[in-house]
Amino acid sequence: MKIQSVLRAIRNADRDFDLIGDGDKIAVALSGGKDSMLLFVALGMYQKFKGKNFELCGIHVDVGFEDFEHEKMKAFAKQHGLTLYIEKTRIFEILQKEQNLHRGKIQCSLCSTLKKGVLFEKAKALGCNKIALGHHGDDAVETLFLNMIHGSKVATFLPKQYMSRMDMDMIRPLVYLKESEIVGVVEENGIPSVRRVCPNDGFTQRQEMKEFLDKLYTAYPMAHDNFITALSNTKQIHLWQNAKKEKK
Repeated sequence: MKIQSVLRAIRNADRDFDLIGDGDKIAVALSGGKDSMLLFVALGMYQKFKGKNFELCGIHVDVGFEDFEHEKMKAFAKQHGLTLYIEKTRIFEILQKEQNLHRGKIQCSLCSTLKKGVLFEKAKALGCNKIALGHHGDDAVETLFLNMIHGSKVATFLPKQYMSRMDMDMIRPLVYLKESEIVGVVEENGIPSVRRVCPNDGFTQRQEMKEFLDKLYTAYPMAHDNFITALSNTKQIHLWQNAKKEKK
């Protein structure tokens, strides 16, 4: 798959969900994984599209894991003329204390909350009004199923979401792409990713959901596209309406 296909998917998502406006300053949340690295370079290319006038930078929140390959990320940003900021934190130290206190594994939800706080603060300090995340269509479907199983609600994340507390938008320009398409693009175009060092990697509920859906797609290949299409098929939503709750 050519990177032009990614740019086309970003343009379509931008058009459908009004992701990027004139004069925006966007910070890409750069984890170092394939999704965020592709998003970073693709948005750098998207800046050159006719009528696109926005600033771009990358922010990596360094949680404090040992042996994280910062130099690979720095070299990648320099190669493509992109601005990258690395925010060093003591988040891993905090997580380890919590782990010892509760005698469990590292809390993904706490880690995510702490990282998001640092990310927003840095983006705000840089004058950014939007944060771009590397979530793709498969992430959205996984979130939908996890919410139904664990939260008894039919919901997923939005392509564009306003965060009132920080007065900032979160955008997800890769929502029209599948993970398999992203894998093909990064391999064909030599886009690097940083080795994962989180001790919870591969042992989360999201990973279990990913594996479940992969089995489902093997049995019902058409379900893959249909699930992603269903996320925006608002004209054909038919759910139970509880008369008593409607009257309240």
